[in-house]
Order: sequence, then structure tokens, then C-alpha cells
Amino acid sequence: MRIVELSYPLPDTRETAPCALAIGFFDGVHLGHRRVIQKAIDVAAANGLKSAVMTFHPHPREVLGQSGYTKYLTPLADKLEQLEKMGVDIVYVMKFDIAFSAIYPEDFISECVIPLEAKHIVVGFDYTFGYRGMGTAQTLQELAANRYTVDIIGPVNRFGEKVSSTIIREFLHHGDVEQVRHLLGRPYKVKGTVVHGDKRGRTIGFPTANVGLSAPYLIGKNGVYGVRLTVDGQTYNGVMNIGIKPTFELEKKEKSLEVHLFDFSGEIYGKEVQVELLFSLRDEQKFSGVDALIAQIGKDVEEAKTKFATGQY
Repeated sequence: MRIVELSYPLPDTRETAPCALAIGFFDGVHLGHRRVIQKAIDVAAANGLKSAVMTFHPHPREVLGQSGYTKYLTPLADKLEQLEKMGVDIVYVMKFDIAFSAIYPEDFISECVIPLEAKHIVVGFDYTFGYRGMGTAQTLQELAANRYTVDIIGPVNRFGEKVSSTIIREFLHHGDVEQVRHLLGRPYKVKGTVVHGDKRGRTIGFPTANVGLSAPYLIGKNGVYGVRLTVDGQTYNGVMNIGIKPTFELEKKEKSLEVHLFDFSGEIYGKEVQVELLFSLRDEQKFSGVDALIAQIGKDVEEAKTKFATGQY
């Protein structure tokens, strides 16, 4: 997969090829996004074109000072990884800045899409573009002028929910990682490096790996989750606590991610890891003391092991 970074205005020299182009931010690369992107892949294959995706970075809401989008379901590197797995030939990463936000829809088409040799464009039904989102999917059709064709992909529903980045964020906020998994079509995952913590887990019989995130992931509700951790190509089941460890009444209320792995005794400090959140066990809570905490962690571990053993998650 070829990755081409662009900014507005486009440079005079650029890497292009006649393509079927899917356009969107695609945070999460969820089931709805995948249908849009797959349509571009299919059209490209049927017409001797390259399959291409135009995405944007950073998120428009972040650039325009709107709240809620400083964290991502799929930071750029993860998004590119998902697109490569889908078989996309070219990804154009358009820098989203104030100058680009002021471009009018017709100029976006003539100055940013046509120069990329887009012969076919695929977008979702709710796609908007240009200054203040003035352009819509229908605008793309109106501006085509025989220069390209357009497919508009309708909403995708899963278990009674319309799949969208917004609803996935809401489920994550409420700790419902099972629903997140259904709407993404895969487990929600984060990546990072194992860093030194306070090593308190070892003293209570449940050693943990503290994960320092490598990118601005959206982290959901504080609580305990069943997870799968991958390190050095090996995968282990475990439980992860997201939160501030209220039982210990620490002065610094910094959120941490601590993973206790089952049947593991290796040393992984400094290692890069991937953690997939598979199911929720309980909310984070403050216990009356360390003994009560230890007892509950033991219950969490047994419940998680049962779920892993039976596949009931």
C-alpha cells in the first residue's frame, strides 16, 4: 500500500494513478466505513483502476476547536494498518488545517479530487465537505460534469444500531466494549509500551503490566475488562483495570491501564504491546481495604477465565 501525504494546495508534482476513490475521515474503520471502502476496491478491480482512500488528519473538529475529538478510535497509524489489511492500493492523507477548512465544495473537487485522477468516487450517505460542510454526497453528483461517477453508500445497521463513530464512542464511554466489537467488526484495541508503575500489583499477588499508550486513543469508562494482550508475537489472556485505583487514595488521580496476564511470568518492561478489549467485568470501585480488593480481583480473574474458556463474550 502506498501512502501519500498531501496538503492544500496540492503540490505540482504528486504521485497519482487513475483510481476509484473512497473519501472520508473513517475514524474506527468500522463496518459502515468498510462498506464504503470495499465498494471503491470492487469498482477499481472491475475497471482496471487503483483502489484509493482519501482521509484527513487531524480530525476537523480538533482543528476547528470543537470538543470531543482530541482522542481517536483509530489514530492514524492504526487506520492505515486497517486500510492495508483491506487491500487498498493508495491512501492519500490530506492535512486538515484552517486553510483547507475554508475551501468551497467545487474547489475541493477541482483542486483536490480531479488532480488525483479519481474516475469514481465513493462516500457514505452522510458525508459532507468544504467550507462549513456545505457540500454533501449529492453535491458530489451535481459537480461530476462527466469527470467521474459516484456511489453513495447507505447506513449499515448491526443489532438494531446504525453503525457510526459517534455511537461507538458512546458505547466505549459506557464501557460496553462488546457492542463496540460488534460495530467495528473486530475488538477495540490500543497499543503502547509497558512502563514501570508502582509495582503494587506484585505485593497483592496480581502482578500487572502498566501500558503507556503510544497514540491518542479514546479510552473508555473506568473499570475491569477481559483482554487479550500481544507481545513479541505471542498472545495472552488477562484482565485490565482502567482507572485511578481509588482504594489506595493516591494523590495523583492519573488514569492508568494495568493488565494482569494469566499464567505468565516473563519480563516485558519496555516492550511494545497491543491490548484488545473483549468484554466488561465491572466498574471500577473503591474497596474498604486491600483484602477486599484482593478478594474481588480473584473473582474478576475467575470470571474472566470462565468467559475465555467458554467463549461466552
